[in-house]
Amino acid sequence: MTFRLAACAEMIYGELPLGERVRRIHDQGFEVELWDTRGRDIAALAATGAKFSSMSGYFGGSVIDPANAHEVLSSAEKLIPTALELGVERMVVHPAELGEGGRAVRPTHRSTGEMWLTGLRTLEKLGELGERHGIVFALENLNTILDHPGIPLARAKDTHALVKAVDHPNVKMMLDLYHAQIGEGNLIELVRGAQAEIGEIQVADVPGRFEPGTGEINYPAIAATLRAAGYTGVIGMEAGAIGGQGIAAGDAALAAFRAAFSPN
Repeated sequence: MTFRLAACAEMIYGELPLGERVRRIHDQGFEVELWDTRGRDIAALAATGAKFSSMSGYFGGSVIDPANAHEVLSSAEKLIPTALELGVERMVVHPAELGEGGRAVRPTHRSTGEMWLTGLRTLEKLGELGERHGIVFALENLNTILDHPGIPLARAKDTHALVKAVDHPNVKMMLDLYHAQIGEGNLIELVRGAQAEIGEIQVADVPGRFEPGTGEINYPAIAATLRAAGYTGVIGMEAGAIGGQGIAAGDAALAAFRAAFSPN
């Protein structure tokens, strides 16, 4: 049983233009994850022949804030044509709006019932939008200790609870195991408990956010758990290469990623 492996073009091969990064990832047999697609040559990216597994699915507002949740919905709808042109399967949203460097636009350190209800309703509407266009919206968990302070309802157990409550086939989790390790740990039980709601998995090692095998996470054990559970979806490496932004370092990072998730 094999997985579909993808790599985030935003985080490796940084010395190359984006289109060349995409092409290099594709040529090595990986699918491609993207972040913000605004202002980019979408036709050129599509012409690479790469398969794009995911991209950012909004550019304003907060899923859980009743004052501006409508901005998530309107911006998601504006990005749908790009997703369709690239053949993207999942559009990623976060519990609250991220600004420069992944920081919270409006830092909040306490969640409320109103946030839960707003998140539920917003995700239900995203599910309806996704159903009309054949796209899944994936809610990504984050860590608030290191990378994303001030984002409420960001833990994997919270994003899982929201997605499970929505119970819509076009709303899933983007389960980021790097973030979960920093904020929660117990990754194997997390994967087992959330499997039915997972749309895609993202990985990077801790500390450093580099490729699997460079830190403390036992990714081969997680891979074995996923195989035993019957998971055959996408696992995306959203990580930098420990050797730097050059081509050789990127190639080595992708090889290590493949090895971590290949059968013994």
